[in-house]
Amino acid sequence: MTHVFGEYALDPDTIELRRGANIVAIEPQVFALIQYLIEHRERVISRDELIEAVWGGRFVSDSAISSRVKSARKALGDDGRTQAVIKTVHGKGVRFVAPVEAAEPGAAGPALRVQGVQQDIRFCRSADGTQIAYATAGEGRPLVKTANWLNHLEFDWKSPVWTHIFGDLMQGQQLVRYDARGNGLSDWDVSDFSVDRQVEDLEAVIDATGLTRFPLLGLSQGCAVSVAYAARHPEKVTKLVLVGGYARGWRHGGHKMVAETDALITLIRTGWGRNNPVFRQIFTGLFMPTAPAENQAAFNELQRITASPQSAAALLDALGDVDVRDDLGAVQAPTLVIHARRDMRVPMGGGRELASGIKGARFMTLETDNHVIPSTDPAWAVCYAAIRNFLME
Repeated sequence: MTHVFGEYALDPDTIELRRGANIVAIEPQVFALIQYLIEHRERVISRDELIEAVWGGRFVSDSAISSRVKSARKALGDDGRTQAVIKTVHGKGVRFVAPVEAAEPGAAGPALRVQGVQQDIRFCRSADGTQIAYATAGEGRPLVKTANWLNHLEFDWKSPVWTHIFGDLMQGQQLVRYDARGNGLSDWDVSDFSVDRQVEDLEAVIDATGLTRFPLLGLSQGCAVSVAYAARHPEKVTKLVLVGGYARGWRHGGHKMVAETDALITLIRTGWGRNNPVFRQIFTGLFMPTAPAENQAAFNELQRITASPQSAAALLDALGDVDVRDDLGAVQAPTLVIHARRDMRVPMGGGRELASGIKGARFMTLETDNHVIPSTDPAWAVCYAAIRNFLME
């Protein structure tokens, strides 16, 4: 039986660890260590038990054990600081904490699992009459994801930019997502993109789905909307996860950021809708600089079909005025803030400000340059494991 977790699959029969379609080269002892931890993940494994299982009871130094655990973490995109996959319980031992699924050899990964799930797309009206498209998919407890730049319920569902993310988030959960006003299947002919209107859009989706209590996930611009919603509806939000977000928009970021974003808005109005992707590649390079060519091409196309030049420019312009700092202190839900250490779209300071302003919030960083994390980036497995573990607590 193959053990599947995030983008990884460990097959005891072939003695292979795979990440997507690629084999991860590891030493036999490291493989045995990972396998044993996975197969006994319901409890902490002591030093003595590990020696008996992996080394056959032979004398092994603490440094040798630490070295193998370190190698295992490295192979799985984890590290001793993050411990999102293998956690050290001081004085007790180690435990495999990433969520694991059992699958037959050759079973589909997260991206293919999305293709086998039918999403249910419906429509509702926001407070100002704007029509908002929303979708539910998967089974289990609900997880609501706020809209971000730029979404399209139908095209996102099949895009390599998002399928691995959706596939993971649907494991044991019903994923609720929606298209923000001005893009996707929601109304494009709108003029007000303020945080207040976007919160009203989320309120309309929640009312339409009938959810009463749920965890809320914000990505990028969705973080500010999530914070504002959580502050206004503490009775509904059970947990809050904020990835790659900020409390203040680009107009609060200093002269250089203002000048750069003004230039980007001009660029959107000039070349966004053209078939030539050169204009949109500038944005793609900011969002996912190290992604494979396939993902970058898909992101280019998603931007073109998701919003008109006018809507995209108006939305980016409105994001400059975002300021939810006053809402941070009103958030009552347990909160996890995650940010890419070298994020080229939203500097890590944005994540720090969110975490420092929300009482008791946890803050973790990812070793990546990508704002939207592709399936080929080990940071996604770390990110997803952290989200999953936090939601399961």
